[in-house]
Amino acid sequence: MKLDRFVICAALVALMAGCGKEIGDSCIIDSDCDPNGGRTCDTTMREGYCTILGCDFDTCPSEAACVRFFSGGFDNRMCDPNDATHGADGCDLDELCGLDGHCVSRSSEVRYCMKICKSNSDCRDGYECRNFDLMIEHGGEPVLAPGDFVDDNSPNFCAPSP
Repeated sequence: MKLDRFVICAALVALMAGCGKEIGDSCIIDSDCDPNGGRTCDTTMREGYCTILGCDFDTCPSEAACVRFFSGGFDNRMCDPNDATHGADGCDLDELCGLDGHCVSRSSEVRYCMKICKSNSDCRDGYECRNFDLMIEHGGEPVLAPGDFVDDNSPNFCAPSP
């Protein structure tokens, strides 16, 4: 009887270890997130962040949204993020209009699946639930279906608190 319980417990532990972690969980190495290699550990974020790189609006798991960040600092010309018509927003073809109202280079864009949240309590310690205002202030914006614009109704996501 004791041997049966031990076997069942060992099988459950092995099964749980094989599942990996959800998007936004802490990690040290990629295999912490997914032993099969489908998810990576972004160690540049506080205590690591399980994610999927290179996502699109419809490719993240249900607990996550695809979010784009722009690497580097930009002090480019002003633009209108609510006008997606090329030229009308004020950016060149090789640029995007960021939520902060500045043109940024398309080549600087990096996309991650980020945990969806409704409030800071949905995120782990040291992370904030980034709403529209915090996206403008601290960076990051959800990648939405073509024709959709980022606004107050867009998904919020857990990101490191500044």
